[in-house]
Amino acid sequence: MTSQTPVQIAWVTRDLDATEAALTTLLGARKWIRMPDVHFGPEACVHRGGPADYHADISLSYAGDTQLELIAPTRGESIYTEFLTESGPGLHHICVEVPDPDAFEAAVAGAEVAARGMMPGGMLFAYLSAPAAGVPYLEIAYIPDDIRTFFDYVKQEQQ
Repeated sequence: MTSQTPVQIAWVTRDLDATEAALTTLLGARKWIRMPDVHFGPEACVHRGGPADYHADISLSYAGDTQLELIAPTRGESIYTEFLTESGPGLHHICVEVPDPDAFEAAVAGAEVAARGMMPGGMLFAYLSAPAAGVPYLEIAYIPDDIRTFFDYVKQEQQ
């Protein structure tokens, strides 16, 4: 994989309100955009090599150009529930973006993939185990134009 700049830092939490407040104070995030009950379903997502079926409430904001993501799992077994059980709330992953689906597949080929999938709108994501980097996971993501437009909206809400 070529050198990439992190575009997102993500935390897993049980309490979106408390984590939003803490990161607003610590990192200067202004407005959080919530996406309740996001479904990661078996038709498009995999967890530990099998079909995924879990839900999470997600909150997004920005600190400068870096997206901040908060994930609060609500139903089903996932790498988010595993993380809460094993470590409690905290830093879960950093995300780097690749330019296209082919680069995405090349980046995850041969890697230890804990979970992967495609979100509505065509965004591809994969979580690679990265404990040697000091973070549980490195997320590789391909972000198509429609999703980027939404992320740009979230970012402009910070101004």
